[in-house]
Amino acid sequence: MVGGHYTYAEVPLFDTLQELMGSSRNNYDKVGHFAQGFVPALITREIILRKNIINGIKWQNFFIICFALAFSAFYELIEWWVALASDEAADAFLGTQGYVWDTQSDMGIALVGAITSLIFLSHHHNKQLNNLKPV
Repeated sequence: MVGGHYTYAEVPLFDTLQELMGSSRNNYDKVGHFAQGFVPALITREIILRKNIINGIKWQNFFIICFALAFSAFYELIEWWVALASDEAADAFLGTQGYVWDTQSDMGIALVGAITSLIFLSHHHNKQLNNLKPV
């Protein structure tokens, strides 16, 4: 909602951080892309474990990360389609701020979000699932 209010390229807190770090762009959109990997990874993990779809932790984690990356890539395609359709509002919507690798770095940040959720929350998630009563 914050990005929608200010546009992703003009969120005030990240303008201040941009100045402090000497960066050429406002990186608020990276917070959203981190969450775009973090949250779908948790949801996918929940479904895989509850439905017992994939056996083996390595394959589960591989699929979860692949799903999070596919989700991020699909979002980037939606951004591109909206940019093509809206023409003059494309820069404000995309938030690339002249960075030619923005799409790839967005997906990279989503990858980091997915891996972070698996590393830091899997143990806690397993404990919560084990405490569920069978229906």
